[in-house]
Amino acid sequence: MILPILFLSYLLVVNIVGFVMMGIDKKRAIRGAWRISEASLFLTAFIGGSLGCILGMQKFRHKTKRWYFKYGMPAILILQIVIFVLLSRLWI
Repeated sequence: MILPILFLSYLLVVNIVGFVMMGIDKKRAIRGAWRISEASLFLTAFIGGSLGCILGMQKFRHKTKRWYFKYGMPAILILQIVIFVLLSRLWI
């Protein structure tokens, strides 16, 4: 019973981090300051923060014109959902 709670807590935290990273990067882009690398944004998405990154992209209107973000982030989310569904069927 503790494992699902830990997993959901992890997903919540990593998605919040992805959302915040998009906001910080947008603010830095406006100011012309040092930026968060695109690799770091994608890494956050790959480790489970894809939904947070997508929501951050929409909220802050950031990286929405770059095709690899526009299509890559949703593709990562879909892949993660598919993997989760397949793994959950194995455990049940």
